[in-house]
Amino acid sequence: MASGQTLPSATIRSWCERWLESKSVEAEHRTHERYETSIKRFLEFLGPKADRDLESLSVSEVLAFRDGVAKRLSAGSTNMDLKVLRACLYAAQRQDLLEKNVAAKVEPVKQRGEGKRRAFTLDEVRKVLDQCDETGGEWRGLVLVGLYTGQRLGDVAKLTWSQVDLIHGRISFVTSKTGKRLEMALAKPLFDHLAILPSSDDPRECVFPLAAALAEKHTGTISTQFYDQILVPAGLVPARPHATTSGKGRDSKRQQSEISFHSLRHTFTTWLKASGASNAMAQMNVGHDSATVSANYTHLQAGDTVEPISKLPDVTKPASHATPSAQRKEED
Repeated sequence: MASGQTLPSATIRSWCERWLESKSVEAEHRTHERYETSIKRFLEFLGPKADRDLESLSVSEVLAFRDGVAKRLSAGSTNMDLKVLRACLYAAQRQDLLEKNVAAKVEPVKQRGEGKRRAFTLDEVRKVLDQCDETGGEWRGLVLVGLYTGQRLGDVAKLTWSQVDLIHGRISFVTSKTGKRLEMALAKPLFDHLAILPSSDDPRECVFPLAAALAEKHTGTISTQFYDQILVPAGLVPARPHATTSGKGRDSKRQQSEISFHSLRHTFTTWLKASGASNAMAQMNVGHDSATVSANYTHLQAGDTVEPISKLPDVTKPASHATPSAQRKEED
């Protein structure tokens, strides 16, 4: 160090494992799992070199790690691994175990030729719902909740009856990713669907028990089923090639589709803004972190969302019965 003092020492592996252990207490379960995946990839990349002193880690090694991941996985996954590694090394700096965060000097990779998520069009949403009816099961409800609340698939799948207030027309979430508590008005199409579902005397029971059981194991399973059982038969995405014995799997690069269940989140946000809702209102409803929202909408209540949500198009009705703003959007 510049002061001439010697830093306390730790190996790369021991620090990464210690950091992960601390995050198991601080972070949400799914977030911690993502941290584990990234750190595991990094340690596997280093191999025996992970048992060197933490201070010996170089920019060139982090760069080689980034490039190696980018050859196998998407830009999003690559940049997430880099982000996690940066956070891990920043923590080591704060503990005086590291003088410089070498990962901070490595730039994220740019997305090139990869599909970026987008919102569904009204016509596409109707095709999705038609296929949901054809397939049966819980799909229609899952899609309507995702579409009219903008919540992530894991949170939708684990929705319980305690979160649904049909008397006051409200629905609430505590997002698994950020821990934010959200409460919003129920859009009429979603209210109508939830009202006809068989409910339970136990408010802790899940609205979609089959999806909830899958989500407890791995949310990606439901996402894959949505792609294969709904989007492909609806003609909205191409069928994916079957897995082979070529060694490709979860750690192989996949072409990301422009649309997925997560696109319902994009759709909800887009529709809210089209209905006249402010950016802050839209961000608050989907649970995005925002300093502006935190400062100006701390006291936002479910009643404040009634007007913008009431203006959202009713995808359960024919196109001719959509809201005027939705009709104009379709024509555009």
